[in-house]
Amino acid sequence: MISSNPKKTQAPPKKAVPPDQTNAENFYYMKQMQSKTTMVIVMKDGETLTGVIEWYDKNCLKFNREGAPNLLIYKPSIKYMHKA
Repeated sequence: MISSNPKKTQAPPKKAVPPDQTNAENFYYMKQMQSKTTMVIVMKDGETLTGVIEWYDKNCLKFNREGAPNLLIYKPSIKYMHKA
């Protein structure tokens, strides 16, 4: 006689939803601000700025430059940045 009790297969447990924010950006900015690292910011239009990040928030960076005006830079206008 054939068994009519098929094994029930359980679905694998669902993966946890990744966090909305990893805090990697915050950690990077804090590290550069504390050590007053000279940074180079390349804007989307190709302009290059050199200075130190004074503070940041969700949308902007306060960027201090020597011999030039300090700037409040809107983050979406930044193409990339690196240490000088």
